[in-house]
Amino acid sequence: MSQAKVVIADDHPLFRTALKQAIIECIDEANTLEADNFSELLTHIEQNESLEIVFLDLHMPGNDGFTGLTQLQNHYPDLVVIMVSSDDNDETMQKAIHFGAAAFIPKSADLTTIASAIDAVLDGEIWLPESVENSADQQTMIAHQKLAKQLAQLTPQQYIVLTLIADGQLNKQIAYDLNIKETTVKKHVSAILMKLEVNNRTLAGLAYQQLMLAPPENISDTV
Repeated sequence: MSQAKVVIADDHPLFRTALKQAIIECIDEANTLEADNFSELLTHIEQNESLEIVFLDLHMPGNDGFTGLTQLQNHYPDLVVIMVSSDDNDETMQKAIHFGAAAFIPKSADLTTIASAIDAVLDGEIWLPESVENSADQQTMIAHQKLAKQLAQLTPQQYIVLTLIADGQLNKQIAYDLNIKETTVKKHVSAILMKLEVNNRTLAGLAYQQLMLAPPENISDTV
């Protein structure tokens, strides 16, 4: 059997099925894997070195907004990440691209549109629906792109420490959770502050929280 090239991380089975159909038409021998939570996605990535493309739901168990996107970029920089969601307002879709996604596919898209998006990404292009208006100001876009690059520069361990800082944990708690010395945590925190260009851990936590989105309102749990 050929090695898997694609993994769909989405907690809606119907949408995963539709997405698989589009992938079959665009990618030869894709051998697509599926995950309905972020932890399962990470397991697939660890076990399949051949994976090239991840379709990542914006709101799924274990992923809050763009936290999953930046974690994948930090830990697995060679993976191409395509965001998918019902939460498809223009600002959110643009933000996905700013933070490093190759495309953002609304769940309302038909198979032809999904296939067009996949083809564009395979050609090395960035894809957004044609209807998306560029509402982000230049300063906001630059700030998002800068943060994405800074997060990518963290070591995987530093990235994990940052997520715990953002969760309000103290150095002693972080050391216990990660089974490392408190002095090691302090070194990680110092490196994080330097790479994020902030003066204290509160600002570091706030920087990370920019990746999070409030759950979409009035969007049903179906596709």
